[in-house]
Amino acid sequence: MPTGRFAPSPTARLHLGNLRTALLAWLFARETDGRFLLRIEDLDQQRVAAAPGIAATQLTDLGRLGLDWDGPVIRQSTRLELYRQAVSGLDTYECYCTRREIAQASQAPHGDYRPYPGTCAQLTTAERAARRVARPAAIRVRAGGEQFTIEDRLAGRVTGTVDDFVLFRNDGAPAYNLAVVVDDGLQGVDQVCRGVDLLDSAPRQAWLANRLGFTVPEYLHVGLAINQRGGRLAKRDQPTDLDTLTARGVRLAEVLRLLCVSAGLPPADTPGELLAAVRGSRWWHQPVIGQPWRVDPEDLTHRSLNGAE
Repeated sequence: MPTGRFAPSPTARLHLGNLRTALLAWLFARETDGRFLLRIEDLDQQRVAAAPGIAATQLTDLGRLGLDWDGPVIRQSTRLELYRQAVSGLDTYECYCTRREIAQASQAPHGDYRPYPGTCAQLTTAERAARRVARPAAIRVRAGGEQFTIEDRLAGRVTGTVDDFVLFRNDGAPAYNLAVVVDDGLQGVDQVCRGVDLLDSAPRQAWLANRLGFTVPEYLHVGLAINQRGGRLAKRDQPTDLDTLTARGVRLAEVLRLLCVSAGLPPADTPGELLAAVRGSRWWHQPVIGQPWRVDPEDLTHRSLNGAE
């Protein structure tokens, strides 16, 4: 059965951009009569501890919007042994490089990501022992710069170079690129709808899924919500979580209609109405789905208070 998911980090209330992605992920799964799963990506325990109760609030907000899901909600923090078991058959090595050293050695940075130049790939046993005294090791997988191609419903075929990326950080915590692949694989996820900021990571993650014997998902990377300055919507911006919006007089049905229209979809008061309206269509081909969505909370509140649709 087709299976999609939404996997928030429990560090802040879900804003309109998060809710839009959740709605599209839900639609991606339900339109194919698939399962829709929720997963809490809580590996960064320091940030999670600074936001107590947020995970429960996120689930409540998704339910208030009318989104439903299948099965229990899992937390990555309870699955650490699964991540360790998953990599037992991979070719890995210890890495002692700092971010500064990688930045200085990398020839061609890709946005904020700098491919690993392989500095620690050929260390001798003696060299590793000497470096281990000064700094704990991260664990990298040996990929050797392979090319891997994924299919995205909006972007089409996307090919990326897979460097020797980190599987476990030097504090022992599993890296995002490992945890998300193992979780998707073990949960049977074969549809991944998420923000376009993660598109560059998809070939790397798909390569790892293939190496671990999992199904490589079909992807749909959607545009991000941005603020009035053109930057990514963030906690420091004017809040757009459901409690804030409803306190200003915006009804939940109006929020849902806004999310639909922002993605070029028919306005609907419930997710079920939206599903019925787009079923059988190629709704994901709306170009606006992949474009940035500029959010103006003041305009939304003004339109609501004045009865505008």
